[in-house]
Amino acid sequence: MDRLKIERVGGVAGFGGPHLKSRGEVTLSDLSAADQKTVEQLFAEPGKVPAARRGQADAFSYRITRGAQTIEVPEHAVPPAIRNSVKDVLE
Repeated sequence: MDRLKIERVGGVAGFGGPHLKSRGEVTLSDLSAADQKTVEQLFAEPGKVPAARRGQADAFSYRITRGAQTIEVPEHAVPPAIRNSVKDVLE
């Protein structure tokens, strides 16, 4: 359960379409203590994260999977180290 799988979804008109996916992985223990704490809070209370901010109707969100648990979080709540792990890939 130390490995996080990340997928960026949404954005303008569902960026990416059916063949371009934005994915990444990161080891939780490689994150800073502050980022680890943020991730723990996101998984503990996924419903408490505020939705996209005003003026960000087409903002990305991140689907983060840890073990069998998956949450979807607005971009502004995701630590930069996790956002930066995501790369675009063609399928």
